[in-house]
Amino acid sequence: MMSVLKLKPVSVSNVNETIKSETVDLGNGSDVVYIQRFAPSDQSWNWFNYLDNHIPWTRPTIRVFAKSCLQPRDTCYVATPGLSELSYSGYRPHAYSWDDFPPLQQILDAVHKALPGSSFNSLLLNRYKGGNDYVGWHADDEKLYGPTPEIASLSFGCERDFVLKKKPCKKSTDGSDEPARKRIKKSNRADQHTFRLKHGSLLVMRGYTQRDWIHSVPKRAKAEATRINLTFRCVL
Repeated sequence: MMSVLKLKPVSVSNVNETIKSETVDLGNGSDVVYIQRFAPSDQSWNWFNYLDNHIPWTRPTIRVFAKSCLQPRDTCYVATPGLSELSYSGYRPHAYSWDDFPPLQQILDAVHKALPGSSFNSLLLNRYKGGNDYVGWHADDEKLYGPTPEIASLSFGCERDFVLKKKPCKKSTDGSDEPARKRIKKSNRADQHTFRLKHGSLLVMRGYTQRDWIHSVPKRAKAEATRINLTFRCVL
């Protein structure tokens, strides 16, 4: 069942102004913060054009269900030197430095100012060149991010749907023996949420979202233009 989101407005201090965010409590220590107008439209387009033309995009071969396939989106990885290497679906991307692309440091500073207490040191960039480009159901639950990672997702360009749904039943990893499905029933929350990620918007997943939920950006036939997405993470 698709939920109707009940959003709670709060204020977040940004670089040049106070911007409004909306928080969705997913229950069991998980929540999502959505800032629809994180960056002004003109600045967002300037960043979009820089990223589209200057990032060394690649479309790697990955392993999914024991089969090799071309990843259905372009990607690039940036990280602070000395961190553990990122690896997913049999692919280990080259880690570029923040100094290689100075505007990314500016964007990182803006995200840190908007999210007091955050400390991101790595960035996975994705470029969706049309409605057939997508990311399937997954959770960013790699051990290098820790048990409760904060992941900030910044979007430029074409609007796309971002869908969250609860993981299948499994045992809790928080010290209790209660299955996840039983805990979910107690929360009285719907099992799926969809966000329409607009140009210049910022979505933040926090708490146990990666443990208890999976997310995707599905194919959309009407999404003909390019979307660029930046996901900021902290490697422990």
